[in-house]
Amino acid sequence: MSNPYLVIAPEIFIVGGAGFIGSHFVDTLLTNSDIKRVTVFDNFSSGKRWHLQQWISDSRLKIVEADVRDLNSLSNAMSGHGVVIHLASNPNIAAATTTPAVDFDQGTLLTHCVAEAARIAGVHTVLYASGSGVYGDIGETEATEDFGPLIPVSTYAASKLAGEALLSAYAHMFGSRAIAFRFGNVVGPRQTHGVGYDFVRRLRDNPTQLPILGDGKQSKSYVFVGDIVKSVLLASHKSDVPFEVFNVATDDFISVTEIATIACEVSGLNADSVRFEYSGGDRGWKGDVPVVRLSSAKIRSLGWQQTMNSSESLSFSMREMLRDSRTFS
Repeated sequence: MSNPYLVIAPEIFIVGGAGFIGSHFVDTLLTNSDIKRVTVFDNFSSGKRWHLQQWISDSRLKIVEADVRDLNSLSNAMSGHGVVIHLASNPNIAAATTTPAVDFDQGTLLTHCVAEAARIAGVHTVLYASGSGVYGDIGETEATEDFGPLIPVSTYAASKLAGEALLSAYAHMFGSRAIAFRFGNVVGPRQTHGVGYDFVRRLRDNPTQLPILGDGKQSKSYVFVGDIVKSVLLASHKSDVPFEVFNVATDDFISVTEIATIACEVSGLNADSVRFEYSGGDRGWKGDVPVVRLSSAKIRSLGWQQTMNSSESLSFSMREMLRDSRTFS
C-alpha cells in the first residue's frame, strides 16, 4: 500500500464513531478514496451529530443509531466490514466515584459485546481504545508495553484492562486479531470533556477565577487526536500477531497548572489576573493517576511520529474549542 496510514480493509466499522475521537477517524478515512464504506454505530448519548455533518451527504458514510448492548443490532450492522474500531466507553472517568458500576456497564460489557459481535459477523480485526490507566499509579516510572504487574487504581482503568483481556482471548480462540492502544490524554477539536475543555468552559463563565482539582502538579502527556488516528491506522497495517498492545503518547509531559496558564492565554486573559483555586491533594479524584510516563518507542519503531508536543496540542485544541460555538452546546 502506498499510504502507510491506510487501514487494512475498505469497509470500516466504528463503535462510538460520533464521539470526539471517532469523528476524527471518520474524517481521515473518508478523505481516502480507497475507503468504500464507513459505518458509525452510536447511541448518541455523548456523541454529537454535528461531528459528522461534513460527511452527511457522502454515500460511503452509514450511521446506525443503536445501543452496543443490543447484540443482534450490533452484529447485523457489523456484517460485511473488515475492521472494527472500538471507541465506546464511559466518557466521564470521575463518574465512578459515585457510580462504580458505570465502568462495567459502559466499558467491560460493551467490549464483550463488540468482541462477540465481531465473532458472529466474521470481522477479522478489532482496534481497541484502551488507556494508560491500566499501568496503575507507578509514579515517574516510564511504562513500556511489557511493564507489569498491571494494577489499575480506578474502575475505568480496570474496565480497559478487562477489555484488553477479552479481546486477546477472542483473538486467540477464534483466529482473529485485536490491537489495544494505551493512549495518553487525547485532545483536539470537537473535544467534549477533559481538563482543557473544562478550563476554557469555566473561564468563559467566569474569567476571574478558575477551580482546579488537586494541587495542580499532576503531570501527563497530551496527544493530538490526529496523531492518535495515524498511530492506530499505521499499527493496523503493520501488526500481524493475534493480539498486540501499543502505547501512544508524546515524548514530553505537562502539569495541570501549566494547562491552566495556557487556557488563560488562549482565552485572552492574563494568568496573573485569574485566581487559581486548588481543591488540594495530589490528585483530582479517587482513582486519578497524578503522574503518567509512557514510552512510545514501540509505535515509533513502526514509523509513527507526533506532529505536536503536549503544550502545542493543548493550545491548538483549546483555541479550536473557543472558535467553534458548537463545542459547549
